[in-house]
Amino acid sequence: MALVRTLKSITTSNEVFKVVGCRTFAAGGAKTKKGSKGGAAGDAPKASLLSKEAKSTTVYGANILKDGQDPKILPDSEYPDWLWHLLDKRPALSELKRKDTESLPFDDLKRFVKLDNRARIKENNMLKAKN
Repeated sequence: MALVRTLKSITTSNEVFKVVGCRTFAAGGAKTKKGSKGGAAGDAPKASLLSKEAKSTTVYGANILKDGQDPKILPDSEYPDWLWHLLDKRPALSELKRKDTESLPFDDLKRFVKLDNRARIKENNMLKAKN
């Protein structure tokens, strides 16, 4: 009832906009500079509180267990050999087609068969979709 009395007492449309159009849920709306776009100066990433020694010996944020701890970084010799080859470039299908399949190593031959099957399946699916 008090809201109705307040709205009746407002005479100008500018005052109505101030009351009705108030965005009380916005965080820091009145504190930003006029004409600025997006994030305020306070949104910049803050400097880490961790020391450089702690950063270089522990992987922070990698713990997935409730009662666990972040894992320590081990020397390179402690990790398996295959780990260091995960990001190596592997040949594409077009490059494998140019080579003789009889002389390909087993891993490349296996990759060639997989990629070739995938390409044929995609081609068959496109042909079926058009008809």
